[in-house]
Amino acid sequence: MPETESLSRPRRHLVLAICCMSLLIVSLDVTALNVALPSLQRELGADVSGLQWTVDIYTVVIASFLMFSGSIADRVGRRRVFRIGLVVFVTGSLLCALAPGLGWLIAFRAFQAVGGSMLNPVAMSIITNTFKDPKELARAIGAWSGVIGISMAIGPVLGGALVHTFSWRAIFWLNLPIGLAALVLTTLFVPESRAPRPRRLDPVGQILVIVLLGSLTFGIIEGGHDGWSSPLLLICLAVAAAALIALLRYEPRRREPLLELRFFRSAPFSGAFAIAVAAFAGLGGFLFLNTLYLQDERGLTALEAGLHLLPMAGITLFFAPLSGFLVSHVGPRLPVLLAGVAIIAGGLLLTHLGLDSSLAFLFTAYVTFGIGFGLVNAPITNTAVTGMPRSQSGVAAGIASTGRQVGTALGVAVVGTVLSAGSRTAGWWVLVGCGVLVLVIGAATTGRRARATADRTTARIAEEDSAGAAPRG
Repeated sequence: MPETESLSRPRRHLVLAICCMSLLIVSLDVTALNVALPSLQRELGADVSGLQWTVDIYTVVIASFLMFSGSIADRVGRRRVFRIGLVVFVTGSLLCALAPGLGWLIAFRAFQAVGGSMLNPVAMSIITNTFKDPKELARAIGAWSGVIGISMAIGPVLGGALVHTFSWRAIFWLNLPIGLAALVLTTLFVPESRAPRPRRLDPVGQILVIVLLGSLTFGIIEGGHDGWSSPLLLICLAVAAAALIALLRYEPRRREPLLELRFFRSAPFSGAFAIAVAAFAGLGGFLFLNTLYLQDERGLTALEAGLHLLPMAGITLFFAPLSGFLVSHVGPRLPVLLAGVAIIAGGLLLTHLGLDSSLAFLFTAYVTFGIGFGLVNAPITNTAVTGMPRSQSGVAAGIASTGRQVGTALGVAVVGTVLSAGSRTAGWWVLVGCGVLVLVIGAATTGRRARATADRTTARIAEEDSAGAAPRG
């Protein structure tokens, strides 16, 4: 296999297309399944908590293992880990399609997510090491980000059509041909690459990440139903806080930690992570609330609900590559600020949504929110992976992707819990809050002074690594 440096331009774009296929199936599994939630609820007798777990177990497990997968890929080979991830993901999808009950489905979703954790950060690492020119890399990241728009455009409609024609199980059958095609193409055309200096495993850090994310999500979903002061919620939050403190104290002492706290010395990188959490919390909450609103309150079928989400998905598809273009020409600041404003505006419109709201009003709110989400992903990815050393691109991409998955899980957990308390309007206000965070954090971490911290961080990491110095948090 040729090294990435010797790949021709058509070959580089083929590698990009193969990597985008992995993002497509992982993203489709969220967008398409959201439309199927009411059907799944009726067939399996799930309550709101069960629906939350069906979505969140997937994102929590992915978030828990993303950094591990990124660092393993840098160590043993990105193509190798990518192929293993495809095999596990396809197998998990098959098991989900055959699940006999809600408990089995949630368990199989967790297994499927282990494979998903090996796909997105590793694929981004492959892309980063394939495209060496900064502007070409920015365009590649824009195309990568556009796949999220594609999954949103076809996911709800495709999911609705599959549920309407067959059942919610067909959504998982869909992953099989796409995943197998990506596996064959990866074997044939993607060159192997790895970091020059392999990283050591960090089992303690991995366990702490799992405890942190698992207890936080469990507490919000299960404890939040009894109110925000329920003993179960408070205990879970205490466990999560203890795990976070232990993680922050333990990781800096390791020579090669799972969580590279040195990256967070860079204000743009820290901002990209926080923006990813906020933006994807907004997306997760948006999809969860709208699916139940359209089908349970407006009485639409799954297919009709998917069609109603097309304006939002279509505008996201348009603005995602436009955001990549803006990032490559003017930097990440403008698109991320515009994204924050649009998410806020879309959320504010949705707070006025009622059963008698016109389609024009509904679509205006959807399109406005879609503009914001379409603009936000490219600056997140570009900032995370281009400001760090290429030798650690897998770890950097893993941390950025973790922010996305954590955000999605928290968004579904919080708005689902708010919905269970009987307040859909409060759920829309959660989206407004997410937009405010994107705007404020984006303004604070994309200026000239913030960029200077990124340059100093990159230089310091390179100096420490070349000298073999132990990292300091």
